[in-house]
Amino acid sequence: MKHKVLTGLENFSCDPPSYLEGKRLGLLANPASVDRSFIHASTLINRIFPNQLKAVFSPQHGFHAEKQDNMVESNHSRIKALDIPVFSLYSKTRVPTKEMLDLIDVLIIDLQDAGTRVYTFIYTISYCLEAAAKHNKEVVILDRPNPIGGIEVEGNITAENCRSFVGRFPIPMRHAMTAGEISSMFNTFFGIGCSLKIIPMKGWKRKMYFNDTGLVWIPPSPNLPTTASVMVYPGQVIFEGTNISEGRGTTQPFELSGAPFIDKEKILNRIKNKISGAVLRPVCFQPTSGKWQDQVCHGFQIHVVCPEKFRPYRTSVMLLQEIIKLHKDHFKWKEPPYEYEYKRLPIDLILGSCDVRKMITDMEDFDSMEKSWESELIEFKEISRKFHLYE
Repeated sequence: MKHKVLTGLENFSCDPPSYLEGKRLGLLANPASVDRSFIHASTLINRIFPNQLKAVFSPQHGFHAEKQDNMVESNHSRIKALDIPVFSLYSKTRVPTKEMLDLIDVLIIDLQDAGTRVYTFIYTISYCLEAAAKHNKEVVILDRPNPIGGIEVEGNITAENCRSFVGRFPIPMRHAMTAGEISSMFNTFFGIGCSLKIIPMKGWKRKMYFNDTGLVWIPPSPNLPTTASVMVYPGQVIFEGTNISEGRGTTQPFELSGAPFIDKEKILNRIKNKISGAVLRPVCFQPTSGKWQDQVCHGFQIHVVCPEKFRPYRTSVMLLQEIIKLHKDHFKWKEPPYEYEYKRLPIDLILGSCDVRKMITDMEDFDSMEKSWESELIEFKEISRKFHLYE
């Protein structure tokens, strides 16, 4: 049975906050910023507070989520129907400028996050919080579900020497927080200190995955088209730092991974008994863009059969190790640049640790890897629990 969850946007629409009356409003949003009737947040805000919406801001992939890949910037534009500007926060700047914020008093944020450390929306929000604190603006976040649940936390904590736009703060790969919760943590625990309010969801429970919410999944970016892709993303994203295709240029990005040189039968025999909650199905696929464009890749599709048991980071790290072990003459780490970092290896930024890359190449057992970051992960859980809005 699917539960009826009201998003922060729907909660906002049902009970509009009186403190926004008469204020000049901005909105950070994209195509997933809609209610269950598919009405966009910009339309709803303008309907509730007529003529108060003065500017819109967009994250990576653009206001229309049409931009495919890393470092593919979107331009500023306008919403013609409202005659207001759309400022891209993934262009020449990833930080809202004073000139942009001069148009507004309050920035409303409505973004569907992916629940994964390297997904940049939470860092765009963090830059907005910092700019709001600097320029005396208020921020209101309309909360949405963590699509991969609010219980399971997985992966190592970002090391200080691997901080970047895919890891600004010391958090694990799978953080189990909603956008509102993690933004509150950034703002309070990490000392940003802006005037922040969260409009929570109603009916969301931490044990819920997105398919349990009764909400419709609208892709927040082109390569997370389905709830199946978002479930595997916290693990499969590590292949972005390699010469293995992560399925971009196919209809099943991140569900698929592979390369022309992979012996999928040998790898499957070595790994299948180590995987919990999912089945690795051997496949061939031919990307139409990106790595190995127009070449047949051999690899796997990950089918998640039990979300509660599935550990995406563990699964993909072990799969990566088997590929390196069997194909060390063909396997390569991707060279920079990656997310505006021109010197450091992309894999180190994605993993959030040079040490984890070394453990992977040294073929260290994953259980041993987990023990090396266990104390940090326990500490993160204790800190993050203080910012939970839902039980």
